[in-house]
Amino acid sequence: MAKILLETLKGNPGEKVPFWFMRQAGRYLPEYREVRSTCPSFMDFCYSPDKATEVTLQPIRRYGMDGAILFADILVVPDGLGQQVWFETGFGPKLDPVATEETFSKLSMANFHDKVGNVYKTVSNLSSALPENVTLLGFAGAPWTVATYMIAGQGSKDHAAARQLGYGNPDLFGRILNMLVDATAEYLCRQIEAGADAVQIFDSWAAAIPETMFDEWIIKPTKAIVEKVRAKHSETPIIGFPRLAGAALARFVEETGVDAVSLDTGVPLEWAASEVQSKVCVQGNMDPHLVVSGGDLMVSEANRIMESLKGGAHIFNLGHGFVPETPPENVALLSETIKNFRR
Repeated sequence: MAKILLETLKGNPGEKVPFWFMRQAGRYLPEYREVRSTCPSFMDFCYSPDKATEVTLQPIRRYGMDGAILFADILVVPDGLGQQVWFETGFGPKLDPVATEETFSKLSMANFHDKVGNVYKTVSNLSSALPENVTLLGFAGAPWTVATYMIAGQGSKDHAAARQLGYGNPDLFGRILNMLVDATAEYLCRQIEAGADAVQIFDSWAAAIPETMFDEWIIKPTKAIVEKVRAKHSETPIIGFPRLAGAALARFVEETGVDAVSLDTGVPLEWAASEVQSKVCVQGNMDPHLVVSGGDLMVSEANRIMESLKGGAHIFNLGHGFVPETPPENVALLSETIKNFRR
């Protein structure tokens, strides 16, 4: 049975629009919350192959998406490098900050694959367990986005700690990015070797970076990862997601060499069709908060998105991930709307 999402990523769209959703496995599903409650910590959850496999499969069983994305977290990579990572309830991720020569010197690839090996086991489990028509997506965070957490020791709204290190100590900042390029490329290659059909690189915090720094901190590291992965797995599609990159999105596509790109909620579809979709497959871009509201507006917006992008390769997705308060019945209605559409 053909994997229509994989074929669309390769530039061969059919009559149906394939779909998956960012954060499709998550807190909006009661069955997810039930499994999550059995793990003492979120990182333990990510490193539990049986449980991570189960929650990845849950939305596929409910809604019949064409793609399943590995359940893990972008902070698995710094954890594998030796930076302590934990999650605090009501706050989010916390890390021992890496912002000096001394703290950077403690990071290493020496035990990386042993530390994150259970993620590869989850991918292998999914490769066997998923329906044969479902595309398995691996993923990693992009170096810039992961570095913002590593340097600040937590998430932030303005990423000031990372930006200031990049400006004030570009040598150290560059070495952090280079280590992340190497680790991320190896991590994605191992996922592909375990059974992933395609991979996505999430640059969730790509917004509001000056043009020259966008080249240095976003485009060049992503391009390096793409080249390293392609050297080993030339046929595996790679999706980029420089969220909120604005007009730089077109340059990102041209210069990184990705096969597809995710569109955030603010990307105008007419512009995307002419400037981006003419070059690569596009994915997106419904507002996840509209799925919270649901109803006729959600349905009409879904149809508008598919109609606007039907001239080329398009995978239906959100402009970012589902939020926890999303009603499962609204996801069901959205899924049926997509399934009923024809190009």
